[in-house]
Amino acid sequence: MEPQEPPRGGPAALEALKQRACESVELNAARLGALSRDIWSRPELAYAEHQAHDTLTRFFSGGDLPGAAWAVQPRYKLGTAFRADWGAAAPRDPLRIAFLCEYDALPGLGHACGHNLIAEVGAGAALALKAALESLAEPAPVQVTVLGTPAEEQGGGKIDLIKAGAFDGLDVVFMAHPSQENAAYLPDVAEHDVTVKYYGKASHAAAYPWEGVNALDAAVLAYNNLSVLRQQMKPTWRVHGVIKNGGVKPNIIPSYTELEFYLRAPSMKELSVLTEKVENCFKSAALATGCKVEIKGGENDYYNVLPNKSLQQIYKENGKKLGIEFISEDAILNGLSGSTDFGNVTFVVPGLHPYFYIGSDALNHTEQYTEAAGSQTAQFYALRTAKALAMTALDVIFKPGLLEEVRKDFTETKLKEEGQISPVEPKKESGIGVGACASH
Repeated sequence: MEPQEPPRGGPAALEALKQRACESVELNAARLGALSRDIWSRPELAYAEHQAHDTLTRFFSGGDLPGAAWAVQPRYKLGTAFRADWGAAAPRDPLRIAFLCEYDALPGLGHACGHNLIAEVGAGAALALKAALESLAEPAPVQVTVLGTPAEEQGGGKIDLIKAGAFDGLDVVFMAHPSQENAAYLPDVAEHDVTVKYYGKASHAAAYPWEGVNALDAAVLAYNNLSVLRQQMKPTWRVHGVIKNGGVKPNIIPSYTELEFYLRAPSMKELSVLTEKVENCFKSAALATGCKVEIKGGENDYYNVLPNKSLQQIYKENGKKLGIEFISEDAILNGLSGSTDFGNVTFVVPGLHPYFYIGSDALNHTEQYTEAAGSQTAQFYALRTAKALAMTALDVIFKPGLLEEVRKDFTETKLKEEGQISPVEPKKESGIGVGACASH
């Protein structure tokens, strides 16, 4: 867990190790591209990524990979998660560096967020770091870990793995996400999802509608309540959702409707404030229409991603050596992003979550981005990013003082942010009869 002595030869030797890492990425380019294409061509949804899991575990178990074998644990703590470890023999506790792979897809769109490329980059960076360390005359006490983390798009697989202890003992964690630009950090925000169910009373909509209690009216009123709320929402808050069930037939007063909404804010504290306002919109719609309401939050809230300036700076330095052009700090500060369960990871271990351009201006979560994520063009950018991650990991291992700075940034940022954490707790309220609000 301690920083390692610089390789003999000083900075020049460290640069030679980085060159060895880059050569490894090029050596493995074909198999990495095939890995990505296999995952891309068979998209699977959250917690059901069985083919991707099997593809990745076979990849790391294969005897054709250069160097010593990986110790692979299929179905690691979750049915579609995995773990692969490699470590040079050493008498003392090793420094543990981890790379994360995502591989779940989106309903109806496939890999429109490029998670096949995330898996490729994580695998490529891990192979590259391992190759560099294996080239040392004397083994370094370092363990390289690859964690396969399912269900980022829905459910929060990394949060499940955190709870199960998968991140215990890790020193630094790396992952990179496809985007429209290159950035060492983007301010991914906190997110809470909620399902709302309205219960009314069915009746003939033409003959005696007064006998019914219209659950669709409650859903529409809730949607409109949120539209009115937007005027008083902060510019950095986001509320978006769908009506998943709106009734059965026009001549039947709907007795049941269901909505699903995502709420986002820059911090967990702000997210808690936003959630209370939104839940009041849902409850008031039930009161106005005479329906019962059930409000149920998701099991896992996504935390905002904590920055680590030391890791970001070193990543940018390495990226620039490879020709990566990064967006400006102003663009980062003024930009908006989505949410990721990697945010929760950054609250338990120092982490780096850069974004990388894939050769297309298409937007994530579109059919055009699905096509771009599976293209040959994207391969150049994915492999380049794998090199930058591996080079940064080598700096963390061998550059004097860097690991201490990374840990200091992590501790200070977390302490500052902990004053902002106010997780959305499920409320338990119950009521009986028409108009009662049950929120849990």
